Amino acid sequence: MDAEGGIHDNGRMIFNLDYRRMLLLTEGHLGVFSSKTAVSVLRYRPDDVVGILDSAHAGKPLGEIVPGVKDVPIVGSVADAAALRPDAILVGIAPTGGALPPVMRQHLVDGLRRGLSIISGLHTLLKEDAGLAGLAREHGAQLHDLRDFAHITRIGRGLARGTRARRVLLVGTDCNVGKMVTALELRNAARAAGVDAAFVATGQTGIMIEGWGIAIDHVLSDFVAGAVEMLVERAADRPLMFIEGQGSLEHPAYSGVTLSLLHGSCPDAMVMVHRPSREHHNSWPDCPIAPVEQQIDLYERMLAPLHPGKVVAIAVNTAGMEPADADAAVAELGARTGLPAADPIRHGVGKLWEAVRMHVGV
Repeated sequence: MDAEGGIHDNGRMIFNLDYRRMLLLTEGHLGVFSSKTAVSVLRYRPDDVVGILDSAHAGKPLGEIVPGVKDVPIVGSVADAAALRPDAILVGIAPTGGALPPVMRQHLVDGLRRGLSIISGLHTLLKEDAGLAGLAREHGAQLHDLRDFAHITRIGRGLARGTRARRVLLVGTDCNVGKMVTALELRNAARAAGVDAAFVATGQTGIMIEGWGIAIDHVLSDFVAGAVEMLVERAADRPLMFIEGQGSLEHPAYSGVTLSLLHGSCPDAMVMVHRPSREHHNSWPDCPIAPVEQQIDLYERMLAPLHPGKVVAIAVNTAGMEPADADAAVAELGARTGLPAADPIRHGVGKLWEAVRMHVGV
């Protein structure tokens, strides 16, 4: 393991985060939508969170701000968190531009002086901050920059096809539609059914939740498929894995990483994630989102030269819709595609899991 906490294999790295007493830093941004990273970790890795670091909300009940998550204390400083015995601070926001807000830097300084390691998914790398890097060395702490993967140099060769594990990739009609959440819910359903399924994290929040992975959107373009193969190999001894999707094949900005993920994982099955209320990529009026049927065909045809994977179900993100409208949208998508469809949050993933199980044979 190196100074940033990764495991090297001939110059390649998969981050490994074995912390069990994390303090989530949201300073002034705590909320369901304003601190999505922290909220996701609270929902899917609750046993490893001991508190929230946010002076603007210190002392308030967490449930009044973020309903439905584990109730942990909100503290105003690292010193106030001492009784919680944290072993790391996790930066729990994803600000526009990806830079560390100045108000948060002092919390990181205080944490490093107490020997706490820092976990960050920001675009700005903490290791390039001389002050923070010096404090980490001085106090035996680690800086985990989860987007630091420029040194991966593995070329993809379709090797995922040879793994024992059946591979299920979450794909989408757009970015930020719920691929990670759907993958986690399906993994949980598989485990509840007695199947030893893995969740393969390909983004910084997924890594924070699962404790290992690669943020593939920061790998150099020639090596993204190879990085995905590395992740598949990491979970290859399991009978089933759910691979977190990124972007969309027809997204004008993010199609490259999506295609590399598709070819690097060579999935046996895909679950399409769609948000009916969204009509344009990034609200760009000249970039409409293509119909779901067209995108299903596109994913299957782009994969076909390497592997005969199929889209087997539709996960429908109906956030913000009235119940009757949500149910109608799900029914309409199911009828149009001829595939099982459900909102993983409103309806659960029972239909989706059954479709996956039947297709991959677990």
